[in-house]
Amino acid sequence: MRTFKGGRSAAAAILAATLFVAFAGAAAAQTTWTMPTPYPDGNFHTKNDIAFIADVDKATSGKLKIELHSNGSLVKHPEIKAAVRRGTAQIGEILISLHANESPIFGVDSIPFLATGYDAAKKLYAAQKPFLEKKLADEGLVLLYSVPWPPQGIFARKEIKSMEELKGLKFRTYNPATQAIAKEVGAIPTQVEQADLATAFSTGRVEATITSPATGVDSKMWDFVTVYHDTQAWLPRNVVIVNKAAFDALSADEKKALLEAAKAAEARGWAASADITVSATKALADNKMTVVAPTPELKKGFEQVGARITEEWVAKAGPDGKALLEAYRK
Repeated sequence: MRTFKGGRSAAAAILAATLFVAFAGAAAAQTTWTMPTPYPDGNFHTKNDIAFIADVDKATSGKLKIELHSNGSLVKHPEIKAAVRRGTAQIGEILISLHANESPIFGVDSIPFLATGYDAAKKLYAAQKPFLEKKLADEGLVLLYSVPWPPQGIFARKEIKSMEELKGLKFRTYNPATQAIAKEVGAIPTQVEQADLATAFSTGRVEATITSPATGVDSKMWDFVTVYHDTQAWLPRNVVIVNKAAFDALSADEKKALLEAAKAAEARGWAASADITVSATKALADNKMTVVAPTPELKKGFEQVGARITEEWVAKAGPDGKALLEAYRK
């Protein structure tokens, strides 16, 4: 029997071609998503996202990869929703009330003193969720999970004992709800994102802000202000959203894995938020900040502001808003 010269080279070439096709097929089977978030790596929301991404990777055996870009490094916060809607980022995290000007439904979680504790916030989320999912679906977006920030309080250079003392203060705003509060109390609204908060205080652009103790720790507020008022005004929520076309392109198993990881992330995030409320408030005190409960006068004033803002919200939100509040108040 005769062996053709060069047969071994031909066999090697066939093997190489076979391996190339196999590897190309494996590469094609892997999907990579980009995920911008406005928060730093040490923030509990970002840590929760990292755990979510790891869960997705494990459950899909690496077929769905999500690349996280934290601290607004890829897309600035106000543009993340639009980026996900366009598909330039397939998934992203946003503070949903930032977009309340687009729809009042997006801002119900940030109405002052409507839902002031975790139990009330969960009830409000349950009432809001079907309306929120519909609004997002209309924009080609899918809601994956939502996690609250700790209850909001006021950071200032001195203790504020009444609403009168807020008048004329340069008040940091970051969504329509905080802009409404500034207007109601006669403060001077100044739009500032979290990443610029320390600079804004150090340069005198702002003199007070209402935000969570977690943000206070992230921004090391004790370097710029001395008093934290534990008003627990509301629990604003972040949402993680995905482009519907990108979601629809996944296999059935990948969709299932993504949704199960999202469900776990939501439960984990709510628990982490409650834990960090305690630890972050303690950290403020440990760093020599004075932590005070609001005076009866200040609390009453904020409740009156909240009632007026709620009335205005219902008027803007129409039948959906009325139905949402009725569901919440049952």
